[in-house]
Amino acid sequence: MNTNPSALAQLSAAKPDASALVERRGEPPRKPRGRWTSFAGAGALVAVGYMDPGNWATALGSGARYGYQLLSVVLLASLMGMLLQWVASRVGVVTGRDLAQLCRERYSRRTTLLLWIACEIAIIACDVAEVVGSAVALQMLFGLSLTMGVLVSAVGTFAMLALQSRGQRTLQRAVTALILFVGICFVVELALALPVWSEAFAGFAPPRELLRDAGMLWLAAGVLGATVMPHNLYLHSALVKDHVPTRDDDSIGDALRGVNIDTFASLGLAFILNVSLLIVAAAVFHAGGYTQVDDLADAHRLIAPLVGSHWAGIAFAAALLACGLNATVTGTLAGQAVMEGFLRLRMARWTRALLTRALAIGPALAAVASFGQHGSNALLVATQVVLSLQLPLAVIPLVRFASDARLMGRWRVVRVPLALAWLCAGVIVVLNGTLLWQALAAG
Repeated sequence: MNTNPSALAQLSAAKPDASALVERRGEPPRKPRGRWTSFAGAGALVAVGYMDPGNWATALGSGARYGYQLLSVVLLASLMGMLLQWVASRVGVVTGRDLAQLCRERYSRRTTLLLWIACEIAIIACDVAEVVGSAVALQMLFGLSLTMGVLVSAVGTFAMLALQSRGQRTLQRAVTALILFVGICFVVELALALPVWSEAFAGFAPPRELLRDAGMLWLAAGVLGATVMPHNLYLHSALVKDHVPTRDDDSIGDALRGVNIDTFASLGLAFILNVSLLIVAAAVFHAGGYTQVDDLADAHRLIAPLVGSHWAGIAFAAALLACGLNATVTGTLAGQAVMEGFLRLRMARWTRALLTRALAIGPALAAVASFGQHGSNALLVATQVVLSLQLPLAVIPLVRFASDARLMGRWRVVRVPLALAWLCAGVIVVLNGTLLWQALAAG
């Protein structure tokens, strides 16, 4: 029997598919949607920057010196961070470009270079904090010298980055596992510290002395810089920009929902850990009369005898090391995104890791050689203040792009979220201006 191919084609075309049958029953065809878990991962990498050794230094100094009073600053900084990271991820998903690429496209070459240099300074400052923090943790746990700890921490960074060769998901799972380990360590610390919870909750009300006390303002700026990091905004937009292969509204909406859940869940955990660290410092050191404990090494030495358990010191050092290792990885990833976005200069992650390690190891080695273990905390807080000073240069362009109707279309940020984003930018500028004015007046 001879079969006409054209007839078969016509019969095949006439055969109703599943969606057509559904439509005949009066139901619209279902469009497959991705689960929010398919967009998870970027939030964990970003959250790492909210609990790095710089956060430890500022929270430790704040809790020891002022008790629970600066918990309000941690809360404010965390809420600002959540809002700005939400804006950054929204810009990345909707436009398919990261913040650095948008700056290059929409600003002059001179402005682009200035923004790139400022961001690189912030990354180096953050990297110095992470290297020094990891070195201090290694000294606490294994008795290594700080110089050797600085070098070993660089090796740890490459070991973490090696996981990326198995895929981005593998690295994200490793980072998430370390974050959960840090959380367990802080559960142990809180159980041993026995804080006065009524006083802790009262600490979420802003203190009247914040803008009058130079020391409190310095630590507040450090908390802000340690929490809302400029390079995290660049990194977040870069991590999510490829989540939408097709630019239709349904796909963008699905991606935004998943990214939002990932962002707020991850940063919510980071907030809890930062609050826990300050509460432990307040409950152990401030309550015990050790208000000048502003050094990680001193904190480790004192925490075990003050709470009556050697596990407190072990958990403190182990959590610090985990945070340091995590943060060095995200710093390297942020450096890659910034360099590629601003300069269109692609660099292998190993090359970028070598560059960032070299730029950070020099200042770190000089610091530990000059000040020893007891100068580490002052260096860490200073690096976080540098981050705070650089922050407006990332926040202001970000908010401008997010509210641009031609760029974002129906997904632009408007009304209350936009007003809050500009308010965040204003608070950052005012805080930095006050800090600089006090520094000039003191000089």
